Amino acid sequence: MSTAQGPYSIGLDKTPANFVALSPLSFLERTANIYPNHTSAVYEGRHFTWAETRDRCRRFASWLVRRGIGRGDTVAAMLPNIPAMNEVHFAVPMAGAVLNALNIRLDAASIAFQLDHGGAKIILVDPEFSAVVAEALKLMYGPKPQVIDVDDPTFPGGKRIGELEYEYAVASGDPGFVGVRPQDEWDAIALGYTSGTTGNPKGVVTHHRGAYLNAVSNILAANLGQHPVYLWTLPMFHCNGWCFPWTMAAAAGINVCLRKVDPAKIFELIARHGVTHMAGAPIVYNTLINAAGAPKASAAHKVVGLIAGAAPPVAVLAGAENIGIKLTHVYGLTEVYGPAAVCAEQPGWDDLPVAERAQLKRRQGVPYPLQEAVTVLDPETMIEVPRDGETIGEVMFRGNIVMKGYLKNEKATKEALAGGWFHTGDLGVLDEHGY
Repeated sequence: MSTAQGPYSIGLDKTPANFVALSPLSFLERTANIYPNHTSAVYEGRHFTWAETRDRCRRFASWLVRRGIGRGDTVAAMLPNIPAMNEVHFAVPMAGAVLNALNIRLDAASIAFQLDHGGAKIILVDPEFSAVVAEALKLMYGPKPQVIDVDDPTFPGGKRIGELEYEYAVASGDPGFVGVRPQDEWDAIALGYTSGTTGNPKGVVTHHRGAYLNAVSNILAANLGQHPVYLWTLPMFHCNGWCFPWTMAAAAGINVCLRKVDPAKIFELIARHGVTHMAGAPIVYNTLINAAGAPKASAAHKVVGLIAGAAPPVAVLAGAENIGIKLTHVYGLTEVYGPAAVCAEQPGWDDLPVAERAQLKRRQGVPYPLQEAVTVLDPETMIEVPRDGETIGEVMFRGNIVMKGYLKNEKATKEALAGGWFHTGDLGVLDEHGY
């Protein structure tokens, strides 16, 4: 008798009672029901509760649906780390659509390419970026998306270029809208683009299942616990903020929004809101370490900082501790939802001299809790390299936290996923412990 016909499969099918497609949308619904009055986001004097955030997401999602947005459609966002950027991570997939969070540092030609390639039907634009988006729209060769302005009273410049403003769309939406859940957890949730250093960037398509799993992995890898306070020093456009919009909903935490990296503002927000976690590239932490008026480390308050983008210098890892930030090195790419490997700390590391401890923490690490594997393979033989810390191979991932593939590029998708592994293109070594 084959496995498929065994006694554990006969009459034991998936039903709505025992199987629901994984989606981070469920995090918002759960947290809003259980902690409706708990703060979800703060920004420049404004406070939102989780019930309010769910209400706003439902309203905007229903407005999108009324505008004809649905499954398979793309909604782009050119926004800084403001509450609206957090909200669209739920509202857009809640409408059944796919979110394309655009890099706010792109030039007009790059924006035009991504809007054309992704087929965005709507784009949300902050006034700071209205000029470059207006130029991008002129450069597009395909249908132009409808522009929705997202005003920010704290930003005095820029001008409106859209048909209407985001708050109008939210206010005119239906707070009772139940949302469109994915028919399959493999359904696309987001579209992001690679850096495109050699030619046009590739469009990375991620799915609800991976977003759900990586959001939970963040909680485990960073020891978030319940009700963390997360400071948005990491751009939300970068790999969907490493899935942290969904992570914070799962953990019923507080999103401390930050329009731009400003050391004085960051230190003030950490103190005022009791920030527990943050994330960013080495340059962000280096800026804080060397900032005038940087606080001294306090035994009473420590911030866990995730760091990625480049192997962090020992000076940064050590210097961060002096200002009360304990860094954890993570590694990943757009194709694996941001970080999918972590330099998991071992018992006794905290007792080591700071330089020795920092040297250990520079490594890319081991798989994220819900990622199946990360290792270094010889790309020709697909055999793991010796764990000697010297033999060079290619870093590869395997598991549920890997992209669906590249949009409209089957050849690149097959190459990237050849041999049952995602080929990062990054070179690395393995030490004796598998780090």
